[in-house]
Amino acid sequence: MAREARAWPRERRRRTHRRGGRGAAHGRALRLNVHCHALVLDGVYVHENGDPRAPLEFRELVAPTQADIAEVAARTAVRVEKILRAHGKSLEPELADDTPPELALDEPGLAACYAAAAQGLSVSGDRAGQPPLRLIASPEPPAHPRAIDVTDQPVAEVRGINIHAAQVVDGRDRRRVERLCEYITRPPVPQDRLERRADGKLELGFKRAWRDGTRALVFEPADLIPRLVAAVPPPRFHLLRYFGVLSSHSARRRFVVPRPLADSTANKPAPACGDQLELLGDTDDAPAPRKRWAWLLAHVFAADVETCPRCSGPMRWAEVANTRAQITRLLAEHGLGPRAPPATRVGARVPEQLMLGFGEG
Repeated sequence: MAREARAWPRERRRRTHRRGGRGAAHGRALRLNVHCHALVLDGVYVHENGDPRAPLEFRELVAPTQADIAEVAARTAVRVEKILRAHGKSLEPELADDTPPELALDEPGLAACYAAAAQGLSVSGDRAGQPPLRLIASPEPPAHPRAIDVTDQPVAEVRGINIHAAQVVDGRDRRRVERLCEYITRPPVPQDRLERRADGKLELGFKRAWRDGTRALVFEPADLIPRLVAAVPPPRFHLLRYFGVLSSHSARRRFVVPRPLADSTANKPAPACGDQLELLGDTDDAPAPRKRWAWLLAHVFAADVETCPRCSGPMRWAEVANTRAQITRLLAEHGLGPRAPPATRVGARVPEQLMLGFGEG
């Protein structure tokens, strides 16, 4: 989908002769619903007058139509079906393979968690094998739900591939961009809306009620575990990926992505001449021949001194102690001052060895 989404602006630019993003697996109900959220640039970066030595300029394109999104969805469906055929799979019922998946043979417990989370069924309690209990705000849902006209919206579904591209945010509106990034990178379980009821069950509230009035789901504690297990990505599988000019492999990324601003809140001491504090990596100079103390401690003692043990955030420099007096004062402030050796116990003696009757006839 990312490839086709990136190919569409280039083709649109050629047709109009104009010159010059976290995978998700769960929905609100904690069901295993594999999908992806993508932040796509609504334009292309081109060199002025086609000169590769000229700086890159952003050329905004017209908004995509429903036909454009349908074309992207169709191409994505072709790619997905090609990948499935390469793995011996098919979406066609007559071509479906009845052989159990490899995961069900190697990890049957994990496969069962995936199945329960995908089907949205309970695995314990009175509702085992049934959907979880729903709490509905209104006693009766509306008889005629309001239909949403999507004929003129950039929304399309082709052979099971559904693409919704109606959300548009101006890149200069940094607050809305930040809110959109927070939305697509949100965790699968909103802990502020998950609470334990008096009967011991768990209630997961929704930020907005469903169309039928459902405002919350009620789970048994054991029913929540399979859904949490299914939310954990496989090892070495990145959920946040960058494509196109924003990718780390793009030669044009450094011309497009702005450099991060300096952290004005960090209290870092000035480097001392001739000391390894010069190797903090705060400058753009060439890599130093000597390793930083933090790297050495992590390499030799497996001690991470750059991560806070309380909040798991990055540690910041607060003060540097170079003299004996400064070191003594800092150790005393943290309760690590010099301590006397342990006192020798008066009259201490080695206990007598217990005599066992080995070898006695």
